[in-house]
Amino acid sequence: MNFKIKNNTIGQPKFWLLLLCLSVMNSCYSFTGSSLKDEKTIQINEFPNNAPLVNPTLSQQFSTDIQNRFLQRTTLKGTKENPDILVEGEITDYSITPTTISSNTVTNQNTGGVIQESQNKLTITVKVHYENKLHPELSFDRTYSDEAVFNSNLSQSDIESSQVKIATDRIINKIFNDIVANW
Repeated sequence: MNFKIKNNTIGQPKFWLLLLCLSVMNSCYSFTGSSLKDEKTIQINEFPNNAPLVNPTLSQQFSTDIQNRFLQRTTLKGTKENPDILVEGEITDYSITPTTISSNTVTNQNTGGVIQESQNKLTITVKVHYENKLHPELSFDRTYSDEAVFNSNLSQSDIESSQVKIATDRIINKIFNDIVANW
C-alpha cells in the first residue's frame, strides 16, 4: 500500500508576513511591567522582629527571603554602599489567635449536630520603608499584613515551618509588586 502525503508548508510570502507581525507585536508590548528603569543597585537591611510574640527565626528568614526575591527576579545588584534603592523595616506583629472554636456537639443523624474542628489564625505585620534615590517620588512607607489559617492541632514547629512561610511569602509578594511592578 502506498500513501502519498501532501506537503503542507507555508509559502514564503506568508511566512515572512507572519514573522513581521510577530516582531511588531513583540516590540509594542513589554511583559516585564517593571517600573525600575535606571536603578542598578539595592540594599535590603535586616528586618528586626519587634513583635510582642517573637518567633526566633522569623527576622533572619524574612530578611533572607526578601533579599533573594529582589536579587533573583530583577537585574538589581546587592550593595552596602550608596544604593539606588533602599528597603528596610521591621516586623511589628506576630500573633496566633483562635478563629473557630470547637463544638462539643456530637454528630448525630437525628439532631443534625456537627463537630467543628477548631482553627487558629497566624497574622504577621511588617512595616516597610522604601527609598528610591534616583526617583524619590516613588519612595514610600507602608505596612503590610497577611495571615494563614490552620488547624489548631498543628505543633509550634509545624506552624513555624509551614504557616509562617505562607504568610511571609504573600507579604514579600506585595512588597515586591509595589516596588517593581508597574501595573
